[in-house]
Amino acid sequence: MTPAKTDLRERKERILAITVDQYIKTISPVSSTAIVQVYGIDLSSATIRNVLAELEEDGYLTHPHTSAGRVPTQKGYRYYVDHLMGEIQLLEGEKTRIRAEYQKESAELERLLEKTSRVLSQTTHCTSIVSIDGDSRIFCQGTSFVVEYPDYRDINKIRGILTALDEKERLLEIINKQLDEKTAVFIGKELGCEDINTCSLVVSRYQSKHGPSGRIAVLGPTWMDYKRVVCALDYFSDLIEEIL
Repeated sequence: MTPAKTDLRERKERILAITVDQYIKTISPVSSTAIVQVYGIDLSSATIRNVLAELEEDGYLTHPHTSAGRVPTQKGYRYYVDHLMGEIQLLEGEKTRIRAEYQKESAELERLLEKTSRVLSQTTHCTSIVSIDGDSRIFCQGTSFVVEYPDYRDINKIRGILTALDEKERLLEIINKQLDEKTAVFIGKELGCEDINTCSLVVSRYQSKHGPSGRIAVLGPTWMDYKRVVCALDYFSDLIEEIL
């Protein structure tokens, strides 16, 4: 690839990453002006508009007909998760709070996993799901967050998501999808479930040395804060393995 083409690709990736990050923060269409004002990017609004138009043409962004701003598509989120998402770490204060929660109770398996589900939901502001391999038990917390998402105003959409969360066998089938890595992200239609095809699911495995194994997962809107959710799941799965 020539240097010019490399520069153009990097510019498009930079603008796409900024657009997804800004949309996750605001849940509002992102304009070229907002990108300049918020991120102080060293490109003119006209240049950014051209890049946004190219990203839309490529299928990574779209725009509501009533707005000049863009919003990410499922393809855009997928590229962001696979190639553009930077790593973050939970703050030490958050880690201290989480460990303090665990120290309040014994490490009895059922209570531990129920607590994991509750604290994970509180940390991510999404629905959390914890399972044990070979066991029908499943721990699910934070379903109330579904009705609070600002772009989920369709009662049928909300009903479908809550129905899927209430059916344990169906939920186990979804979170037990094949994972090529310890933590995986499934976006929209990749979940293979029509009721939740407007959501994203982040799943991580846990495997204790001498005890059980299973999955912990977070279900939320496609505009969830992927960096924070992935980081939280990695931390919680490591913590479970350490305690068990």
